[in-house]
Amino acid sequence: MSEMKSNTGGNILGTEDVKKLLIKFAVPSVIAMLVGALYNIVDQIFIGQSVGMLGNAATNVAFPLVTIATALGLLFGVGGASNFNLYLGAGNRERAKKVVGNALVLLTASGLIMLVAIHMFLEPLINLFGATEAVFPLALEYISITSYGILFLIFSTGASNMIRADGSPKYSMYCLMAGAVLNIILDAVFIFGLNMGIAGAAWATVISQVVSCLIAAVYFRKMKSIKIGKQDFFLKWGIVKPILYLGASSCLNQLAMMAVQIVLNNTATFYGAESIYGSEIPLAVAGVISKVSMIFISIIIGISQGGQPIAGYNYGAKNYGRVKEVFKLVIGISLLISVISFLCFQLFPLQIIKIFGDGSDLYFEFAVRFCRIFLMMMIVVGIQPASSILFTAIGKSHKGIFLAMIRQVILLIPLLLILPIYFGIDGILYAGPISDGIAAVVAFVFVYFEMKELTRLEKEENLKREAAALS
Repeated sequence: MSEMKSNTGGNILGTEDVKKLLIKFAVPSVIAMLVGALYNIVDQIFIGQSVGMLGNAATNVAFPLVTIATALGLLFGVGGASNFNLYLGAGNRERAKKVVGNALVLLTASGLIMLVAIHMFLEPLINLFGATEAVFPLALEYISITSYGILFLIFSTGASNMIRADGSPKYSMYCLMAGAVLNIILDAVFIFGLNMGIAGAAWATVISQVVSCLIAAVYFRKMKSIKIGKQDFFLKWGIVKPILYLGASSCLNQLAMMAVQIVLNNTATFYGAESIYGSEIPLAVAGVISKVSMIFISIIIGISQGGQPIAGYNYGAKNYGRVKEVFKLVIGISLLISVISFLCFQLFPLQIIKIFGDGSDLYFEFAVRFCRIFLMMMIVVGIQPASSILFTAIGKSHKGIFLAMIRQVILLIPLLLILPIYFGIDGILYAGPISDGIAAVVAFVFVYFEMKELTRLEKEENLKREAAALS
């Protein structure tokens, strides 16, 4: 980023009150993230009510593919948006244009590659994701259809980040909201009206993703800050490399979630078979709880993404005091959301589980235990994803990547593999709070030292400006 220099250029990201800006950018971002979570939640509810527990298990098996698609969308979308804001803050509009053009090409190409890969290795993937013999046919039917929406999901996920970075958070929200609302309507029509079962939920998802993608694509014909031309779409390694660098944290966080889901599915199935619950109950419960907890995580990520363009632009413009203010606000609000989520999961676990359909007494017994124990440390979980996104926003992707990895790859996956050896199915339950607690402490330490560094940079920059004013 050697081209960068202080230059607010009158952009509201560098001048308007930070609290007002965060509300302006975070609210649409939160809604957009919730909309994304609703794609899976709504399918889960409708399938649970119509197909039953095995249907919930099938969508759980399909979830890693959605996570991979989201990871690719965030890799190029967040990477593009972060670089776009940093270059825009530094006054380098030509570089900002090429970042957007290259990111859009990467989003499209990755979607096409993933679609082909899924159809080449469909059945092995379903087995890898933890499908049992009873669940396999439903998972095969569901994924065979939803795979056709992968390209559109990747593009709309990535594009929404760049639209928000361009100063249009509401448009970004509308892209995803239109698809989610349509998904709910089509789920009801296809599943109950046309009696299409799990295939109806799949087609509803695909059609909705296409609509979101088209709305997002239209925006780039006339952006607020820049106007991209044909020459900006030619891939150049000098542009692609920083996109990959700053998008890696968000991407790896999603891939880590996928890895956790695969390990969780397989360990739940294996150790469930050795318990009184059997294989299918833990598999179905793990999917439901993971997706419900993602509602609160989505809110935290949405708030953090709302702060991303503000932090990135002001870091590029060397307005370090404003960057500190963004950090404090985002992490404080994220921790408040964490407390609310903790109370919900501890006080109302049965009511939450029943939203996703009926089941046996044994099913609800395990679901309540899983919810209360596995999510025991949700009270502090918000600091880790929030700090990871903020570090990426200011160009410190190495810290963002580490924080994205620590909870899931460094801690949770090993614990999911080791603890059940000694404690059976209960070992899976306690792996969650142990990893959440340690990750929160590490994230807090990182943020503490970053705030001290920002204070130092702020003082140095103030002295330079004072000296320049006197001369």
